[in-house]
Amino acid sequence: MAVDRTYRGRPLPRPDEDVVDQGLGFDLGTLFSRRRALAVLGLGAVVVGAAACSPDSSSTADAGELTEIPDETAGPYPGDGSNGPDVLEQSGIVRSDIRSSFGSASGTASGIPMTLGLSIVDLANGGGPFPGVAVYVWHCDRDGRYSLYSDGVTDQNYLRGVQVADAAGIVRFTSVFPACYAGRWPHVHFEVYPDTASITDATKAIATSQVALPKAVCEAAYEADGYSQSVTNLAAVSLEGDNVFGDDGGVHQLGTVTGDATAGYAVSLKVPVDTRTKPQGGSAPGGRAPGGRAPGGPPPSGQAPGS
Repeated sequence: MAVDRTYRGRPLPRPDEDVVDQGLGFDLGTLFSRRRALAVLGLGAVVVGAAACSPDSSSTADAGELTEIPDETAGPYPGDGSNGPDVLEQSGIVRSDIRSSFGSASGTASGIPMTLGLSIVDLANGGGPFPGVAVYVWHCDRDGRYSLYSDGVTDQNYLRGVQVADAAGIVRFTSVFPACYAGRWPHVHFEVYPDTASITDATKAIATSQVALPKAVCEAAYEADGYSQSVTNLAAVSLEGDNVFGDDGGVHQLGTVTGDATAGYAVSLKVPVDTRTKPQGGSAPGGRAPGGRAPGGPPPSGQAPGS
């Protein structure tokens, strides 16, 4: 008779065998060590900055002192199969450097270098690190366009990728600083999945949220070449008036940022996740994008609506 066994709260697919003999899928979801993650990433100097400013998740925190990351819309352009294209079904989506497209696509997003470090915290287990979860990140490019959806980049899948949290619950990505497009505060989308086996089914996400970027950092970044339209767009929006962050001014989603527009920016955020609550995010705001377009409709070139 098989014995009901778990490892770090997860059922073993082969309960009669050792943890190291549970198969590749289980290994990727639970045994991806921080040392191996850093070796695979090899991100260079900017990532060192990201590590320096990453929230400390090396020790168990008092879960009562942490607030679960707010559930937010995945927007009209998630690329997770919930609204048209599904990049999560494609081989190669698990990667740390998301600046270039992969598979049959070959484009590369231009812009200020940016690394993103997310520290996933497990509120259901005392507020400690949440190793093994798979985190899908996506955002617009320097021109405010979303790959797979926006005019001119429907044949690209750049600025989208998945990483598995290391032993400290941390995932890191290399990307470019996103634009500010009309009607939205500058942001990065992400979904958290219990493991890599779950990423092909958007309904299995245990958290959907967004990282807000600080105003002063955005103002400095948008002085760089290629971001001129973002200067105008940023001046017309605010965190308090944003249709996503406006509830609380993004207090739980505002990233910590170091660096500059020349060397690049390192963005970090602690992401407390509570698997005991039912996820409420994932849909487009109000079911429609600004201007009456259906959420799946292509945004105009250089501008993505309310996502």
